[in-house]
Amino acid sequence: MDSASEADCVCVLDTGSTDDTVERLRARGAVVESKTIEPWRFDDARNESLKLIPADADICCCVDLDEQFRSGWRAALEAAWRADTTRARYRYTWSFQPDGSEGLVFWPDKIHRNGVYRWTRPVHEVLAYTGEGRERIVTVPGIQLDHHPDPAKSRGQYLPLLELAVREDPEDDRSCHYLGREYMYRGEWRKAIDTLRRHLALPRAVWADERCASMRYIARCYRRLGRDDLAAIWLHRAVAEAPHLREPYVDYASLLYDARNWPGLVFFCRCALAVTERAQTYLNEGYAWGALPWDYLSIGLWQLGQASGALDAARHAAALAPEDTRLRENLAFFERAALQSAPKPL
Repeated sequence: MDSASEADCVCVLDTGSTDDTVERLRARGAVVESKTIEPWRFDDARNESLKLIPADADICCCVDLDEQFRSGWRAALEAAWRADTTRARYRYTWSFQPDGSEGLVFWPDKIHRNGVYRWTRPVHEVLAYTGEGRERIVTVPGIQLDHHPDPAKSRGQYLPLLELAVREDPEDDRSCHYLGREYMYRGEWRKAIDTLRRHLALPRAVWADERCASMRYIARCYRRLGRDDLAAIWLHRAVAEAPHLREPYVDYASLLYDARNWPGLVFFCRCALAVTERAQTYLNEGYAWGALPWDYLSIGLWQLGQASGALDAARHAAALAPEDTRLRENLAFFERAALQSAPKPL
């Protein structure tokens, strides 16, 4: 409620809380209604929540109870919104690392004009435009939304809902990709591979970033099955599919690190670090933008006898993860090695 305090009205649909959430929200001024959604679907729940929005509201900002706006979001939104704008894209930190640094960051678009959208898909629901004319989406750099999920919360309902989504629309590439990813999360490696390969074969699966992710996930599954040879083939494909992304290079570097292929490791780390712009999609991975590529690079360079380069890379890695004991120890090792190899004064 603090993070939403810049809004004129806060409307909440409660779908089954068993504590004092409703009373606490109402005490802070929220409009709260409770409704049982049976059978459960996220799109149905969100469409019910839209019914709570006052008819004279211009803009709807869809957030969940585990998401918080940082202050100043309304002024940024009003400055960017135009008369023909229908939806706004903003910066979203989906996860944080244990040290508090950002993990997965992307730019969703769940801020929209009132009355011209509805939610679709049983899970991983998206907004579908129902208004006249064309959608007009504006990016708002000044909005930051942070996600603080409960790690104990079950994802058990996701799989059956994703399987339902694919049954409802077998040609929906996004749902097929999500289903393959969910199988991977659950360790169902063969199902994940088959589903992700089906995603790649769908006519609507044309977005390079998502295709690259499916290829990386297939490689990840093959690695868990002990088939690094097949994983390497899929990582080659992933790099070729989206060379503008850092993630496939880092994934390939991980495979080469385990194989002790030091020249290859150095090459792919440098390719990864040459990508300096983080994609604004949900497909970027926090590990690719942290210390890992610099860490791999330092080890690879050291193994190739390039001590000064290893030291420089280790400094970058330690700066990006100052609480990591191993990285600090590696840096100290490289620094001692540099002192021992320095020429003695005359």
